[in-house]
Amino acid sequence: MYTVLTITGSPSAASRSTLLAHTLEKQLEQAGYTVRSLRVRDLPAQALLTANTQDPAVAAAARSLASADAVVVATPIYKAAYSGILKAFLDVLPQTALQGKVVLPLATGGSPAHLLAVDYALKPVLAALGARHILSTVYATDAQIGGDSVTGYVLSADIFDRLQAGVRELESSLSWTRRRQEAAAGEVRERLYA
Repeated sequence: MYTVLTITGSPSAASRSTLLAHTLEKQLEQAGYTVRSLRVRDLPAQALLTANTQDPAVAAAARSLASADAVVVATPIYKAAYSGILKAFLDVLPQTALQGKVVLPLATGGSPAHLLAVDYALKPVLAALGARHILSTVYATDAQIGGDSVTGYVLSADIFDRLQAGVRELESSLSWTRRRQEAAAGEVRERLYA
């Protein structure tokens, strides 16, 4: 089966975007995926801010990303952009870090208007890192996630269903990507042995 890395870019330990990622992780595990998690907030700030790719934690995060078949990027939207700590992490990655990977963005924001930040801020950076298969964003507003950071957050049924649809889209895209890679490998073998 496939390996999926979830990257959560919230600076808070308990956040709406982290809840989206954790809920999706459970759905992926139930579907048979191997899921690994990376919380950017746990990486050393000094290493991220100085782009120290030799830092053991940053290097381990990059290796985990390199070995994943798909990547889920979860972020809150602040001031019409994705989180600063997510930006700091994406900046230390090599130019081809997402090449050949399927990417599913998850985002949370105060209103539906913030959804545009994903299209105009996050997706171009993901594409610059080599992502060619960026799936439909699962976006949730504050109104669609009840509760608070003290008592806990709760997803609306609509968002839960959209996360399940995201899992189906991820599965379909991964299957298509694998078939395409196998077909290309077969063509190369045919040329070599023709």
